[in-house]
Amino acid sequence: MKSSRTLPVGACRRTVSRAVARPWFILLLMAVAGPARATKPWFGIKVIDDQSGRGVPLVRLETVNHIRYYTDSAGWVAFHEPGLMNQSVFFFVSSDGYEFPKDGFGYAGQILVTKPGGSATLKLKRLNIAERLYRVTGEGIYRDSILLGERPPIRDPLLNAQVVGQDTVMAVLYRGEIFWFWGDTSRPRYPLGHFHTAGATSELPGHGGLDPALGVNLSYFVDRDGFSRGMVPLSEPGPVWIDGVLTVADESGRECLVAHYTRVKDLGTRLEHGLILYDDRTENFERLARFDLTNRWQCPQEHPIRVREGGVDRFYFPIPYPVVRVPAVLARLKDERSYEAFTCLTIGTRYDQHAAMVERDSAGRLVYGWKPGTDPVGTREEGELIAAGKISRDEARFQLRDVDTGRVVRIHRGSVNWNTYRKKWILIGVQSLGTSSLGEVWYAEADALTGPWRWAKKIVTHERYTFYNPTQHPFFDQAGGRRVYFEGTYANTFSANPVQTPRYDYNQIMYRLDLADPRLRPLFERDR
Repeated sequence: MKSSRTLPVGACRRTVSRAVARPWFILLLMAVAGPARATKPWFGIKVIDDQSGRGVPLVRLETVNHIRYYTDSAGWVAFHEPGLMNQSVFFFVSSDGYEFPKDGFGYAGQILVTKPGGSATLKLKRLNIAERLYRVTGEGIYRDSILLGERPPIRDPLLNAQVVGQDTVMAVLYRGEIFWFWGDTSRPRYPLGHFHTAGATSELPGHGGLDPALGVNLSYFVDRDGFSRGMVPLSEPGPVWIDGVLTVADESGRECLVAHYTRVKDLGTRLEHGLILYDDRTENFERLARFDLTNRWQCPQEHPIRVREGGVDRFYFPIPYPVVRVPAVLARLKDERSYEAFTCLTIGTRYDQHAAMVERDSAGRLVYGWKPGTDPVGTREEGELIAAGKISRDEARFQLRDVDTGRVVRIHRGSVNWNTYRKKWILIGVQSLGTSSLGEVWYAEADALTGPWRWAKKIVTHERYTFYNPTQHPFFDQAGGRRVYFEGTYANTFSANPVQTPRYDYNQIMYRLDLADPRLRPLFERDR
């Protein structure tokens, strides 16, 4: 198998190209598609954001007889229906978080004359504060652009490492590159792909990598068939998922890539968990330590933050708020007793909704602090303690409210990072049971990692579709942190939506948020 680099012992190296998507193949397609567009057969429809002029991905165009198309990552649809060419065709236009003008009968759409080789442009009003940019993973990211002879910005616009779907992204900087990891990964050949964590790398912007506004060139770790391979090849049965990916120095001072792993039977049954260490020679993760199965929180989780305070480096783990920490030392990461929780419980106790004992000082003030051997108290636990009358809402630190309505916003998962533009800690997270199930993304900020986190503003909405486990990529921040990038898993899972969006479903979509957007001002002013 051809590869961009030498194959290591016992593994297949990352590949930067597959036969279906190599540059020469794309140029050939463009050479064929370009002349065809001028004559036959496609009519190009481009949907753009009326604020930025940029093409909008994931816009649905539907004919009167219910033929559906979805724009690619450049906002293009290549339309060719033999019975509907050279006709006046009405297209319904819709996209979550965007709006198209309605006509006098209340239909949001437009009549287009579908001439082969012709094109039309439609403008959408963006309701979302964040801007949808492109799909990161999956097949046909720029399918329609290629058919219309347009030049895509990424190296593999059609199919990369035979990946058609990927779940939940983790990303970390390691030895000058961005390392990306995903959960279950699907392929075209069969409904079951692999379940042992996929991986890829990309170059940093300005150091060989693309501007994140354009896309990400992923170089996958692949097997000998060219399909994305499992990065945690445990011999025992069961899918293996990872989180808490971080870099830390070993005893010799050498940078290591470490993660928390969980081997599962199903969504609700955990078989084992612990730490794994990346081996640069084999380009696989290997077991570093096994943890007690009854241990629920003394381990790296989600998207770690490294913070230096008082001369000590620590990792904080937002779940979704940073309520667990450990010293940034490899030996301490392996020791479950080294983990501390931010909690208001009496030291040494486990959380129980009905028997929880909170700690108060002699003046009756609630004592929140970092305590070993004591369960963390996050947004769910605080809510239960408030309902039980054991703490007041004013004492809580993780009870967000919608700045516009005052309603409680329960965050399910997300990421927290320091933002130099706002000079605040910022959270981008998905709401649990909002307007849609796990489809509403919120922005919040606080002066300290441990809050209090008080107010939030919705920045993305998805109707009857999920967008779970969103994470910000701080290595993509631009304009001094004014523009931030985040992505999440777009899937119909948990949404009760019977229709799966072709190509987009079960894949990662990138968004960009401009923190200078005036629609965020009510939040900033309320948070003063």
